[in-house]
Amino acid sequence: MADKPKGEKRFDIEEDLNKAEIPEILPVLPLRGIVIFPSQIHPFLVSRPSSLKLIEEVGQTSKIIALAAQRNPEEEQPGPEGLFPRGTAVRILKMLRYPDQSVRVLVQGLARIELGEFTQREPYFVAHVTRLHEAISPDREIDALQAHLVSQFSKFVSLVPYLPDELQVMAMQIKDASRLSDMVASYLKIAVEEAQELVATLEVRARLEKLLAILAREIELLELGHKIQSQVQTELNKNQREYYLRQQLKAIQKELGEGDGRTTEVEEIEKKIEEANLPPDARKVADKELDRLKMIPPESAEHTVVRTYLDWLVSLPWSVSTEDNLDIKHARQVLDEDHYDLEKIKERILEFLAVRKLKSDTKGPILCLVGPPGTGKTSLGKSIARAMGRKFVRLSLGGIRDEAEIRGHRRTYIGSLPGRIIQGLRNAGSNNPLFILDEVDKLGMDFRGDPASALLEVLDPEQNNTFSDHYLDVPFDLSKVLFLTTANILDPIPHALRDRMEVLELPGYTEEEKLQIVQRHLIPKQLIENGLGDRKIEFAEDALREIIHSYTREAGLRNLEREISRVCRKIARAITEGEQAPERITAADVQRYLGTPRFYSEVAERTQEPGVATGLAWTPNGGEIMFIESTRMPGQKGLMLTGSLGDVMKESAQAAMSYVRTRAERLGIPADFFEKSDIHVHVPAGGIPKDGPSGGVTIAVSLASLLSGRPVRSDVAMTGEITLRGKVLPVGGIKEKVLAARRAGIKTIILPRRNERDLEDIQPEVRKEIETIFVDTVDEVIAHALRDANSVQPPPEEPTTTARPERTVLN
Repeated sequence: MADKPKGEKRFDIEEDLNKAEIPEILPVLPLRGIVIFPSQIHPFLVSRPSSLKLIEEVGQTSKIIALAAQRNPEEEQPGPEGLFPRGTAVRILKMLRYPDQSVRVLVQGLARIELGEFTQREPYFVAHVTRLHEAISPDREIDALQAHLVSQFSKFVSLVPYLPDELQVMAMQIKDASRLSDMVASYLKIAVEEAQELVATLEVRARLEKLLAILAREIELLELGHKIQSQVQTELNKNQREYYLRQQLKAIQKELGEGDGRTTEVEEIEKKIEEANLPPDARKVADKELDRLKMIPPESAEHTVVRTYLDWLVSLPWSVSTEDNLDIKHARQVLDEDHYDLEKIKERILEFLAVRKLKSDTKGPILCLVGPPGTGKTSLGKSIARAMGRKFVRLSLGGIRDEAEIRGHRRTYIGSLPGRIIQGLRNAGSNNPLFILDEVDKLGMDFRGDPASALLEVLDPEQNNTFSDHYLDVPFDLSKVLFLTTANILDPIPHALRDRMEVLELPGYTEEEKLQIVQRHLIPKQLIENGLGDRKIEFAEDALREIIHSYTREAGLRNLEREISRVCRKIARAITEGEQAPERITAADVQRYLGTPRFYSEVAERTQEPGVATGLAWTPNGGEIMFIESTRMPGQKGLMLTGSLGDVMKESAQAAMSYVRTRAERLGIPADFFEKSDIHVHVPAGGIPKDGPSGGVTIAVSLASLLSGRPVRSDVAMTGEITLRGKVLPVGGIKEKVLAARRAGIKTIILPRRNERDLEDIQPEVRKEIETIFVDTVDEVIAHALRDANSVQPPPEEPTTTARPERTVLN
């Protein structure tokens, strides 16, 4: 094996090597990691058995061999194809054998050669070689390149500490441009491929240009390295100087009897610890960390870590509380001022205050407000805090995926901080604020942990009195905090977390409630925000109803507030343009300000033909009406279901189809109607996924209407799950569905009888406007929903053995 040498190379400038004879057949020694240039004296180590054999035999004869670099230095036994075709013929000058049988060889390059046919492969390579003659034509350009090379090489030698300065003189004495290029190349630490390219280049001008480019790159790297080293040394000198001056300053302060800055810092922290009134566990940790701080030099990174930790520890409100305002009448007044209706939630807050007045150590409840967007869940938290006289802290949980956001990072991490719970308490400056956790149903989860699981301890009244943040690593009492969470839907909330919260639902607002809220809160707010607070602008009731009906379709108030704001902006623009501001906005003015209405009642239009029925659906944004359309075409017993339906809804449609087939004779439908027909059931808005069992009765009525030719009443909507026996089972979301029917102009709704108790939560004025029919069977639904009752046996007037429908108007 031939390795790159560590010894010094020497150059004989007197000998004319061009006259040296090169045999036509030479032994070939593979080199790895090095390239030998002509005219250069260079040592290398030989350790491969085949190479040792070659050196041993040749050293006793002509002592001239061919050296060729390997293409892959890692290859132990390269073939002829693994060698570069051009190399150098060298003369062995000296050999030194080591105890491990390896031999150190000193050779002198004679000439460039090209390998030809290999005549021997074992025990070492022997090949025909051709001496290569360099192409050089002396001219002024080569002289200029040579002079520039000497200058650059001198600069290179001056930048490399291990190269002797004599090399600069030696380079100046060489007159032959080819020998100069080989001499300079031999002192450059460049890749084998680059060195081999220089050996293979016969035109001296091209070789000089390549060498100058390589030399310029190496000089640039060396200068950059020197610059970096200089900067590092300057910084070290600066630090040493600062340390020396600080030591002098300490000595001067000691002589003057003054304390240094560090002593003052420690004294300030000790004072803060005393004033923080820490509990025993926290005080023990604070004292321990303070002792560590005294021993750590200020220049150490650990000093900053400990100091930051102590700052957090003493800045928390361990014993700072705000006094609750337990005046029930005051609390009621504040809640009524800020929010209209929401009686259940207001009653729950007043109950808590009443119990707190009788028992001062009562733990705060964990309330979860669930409702569509825009129903005032977050603003309700602010009102509760104002009514109780507590600080208000809000934490949005939407999109949080890291458990450390709740529990904090451990102090082993750089830049670690406490979790958002502890940060919120520090910002509030009180250990009993009202803490609202917004959008708890939108928590995420990934490889960093599950934030919902971290909230289990926070929201458990039996555990949160010893809540441990990973950063603080000492228990903090959260039992005095009044936690309030908000969500749009309950389903995404893990069961264990939901079990720790008392759920209060905000189903949405009726038209009357919206009118009251708009007149009391939204209009005054938007007038002020749009610069119209000093002008008396009145919105007529019919204008507000027009905006509610024709420009919004929601359970909350966000879009309604946007439309009011839009009207105010139009008025503000008109005023700035010199027009007279209107004193009263009527229904006739609404379209001028808001443009074409976005919503209109399409129930009557879409139920003129048989096969279209109106159902009621629940969504996270409140209730909605839903149309189900059926059509019949020639075919063979096919039932097609479209409209992005889920598996449960598809099964409901199949159950409805089976029920209609069993009741064909009673409905006046030919018994074999399905033999030569295909039925297609479609639920419009196909881009919106739909699922659930509550559309069963609507699908059954749609099919019965289609096959009997009797249209569905345009003012009727329905909901309920069906069975194959024709029973109507209860469903959820009744309040939202009833409010949606009212918004859509529905006058009659058909509900399962077992949902009758759910109407107790609906306002009396809504129950007066909508007629509610409770049923037990699908037959009753069909009897009340289809227009022509002649083909269906009407329900009996007196009780019989079969279920009797109840037609009720709730007051």
